[in-house]
Amino acid sequence: MKQDYVQIKALEIGEQVFVAGQLFEHDIRLAAKQGVKSIMNNRPDGEAPGQPANADLARVAEELGIKYVFFPVIPRDVTREDVENFGKACDELERPLLIFCRSGARSTRMWELAETI
Repeated sequence: MKQDYVQIKALEIGEQVFVAGQLFEHDIRLAAKQGVKSIMNNRPDGEAPGQPANADLARVAEELGIKYVFFPVIPRDVTREDVENFGKACDELERPLLIFCRSGARSTRMWELAETI
């Protein structure tokens, strides 16, 4: 019998808010089993070869009853308005919330910036 286990490393950065590196469809299925209610993708499509398409991840999340938000962030182009919109989007999402990007660093930085506004 195959055992499910978390294959992603997630860091808790706020109350029931977690950040992780790139998610794949199987990660979303495991997150759903662990009770994640919302996922935010901060990674633009086509950033790297082998990266899953946002639309495919969104489809899996929505099939599992998870609210999925695509909020792509290009670090060198982040404005104060981007940070404010990120914070507002996070505030409106049901917890537990899982936010991801390539490594988790960009999502963590956006969270930190939003917390200071």
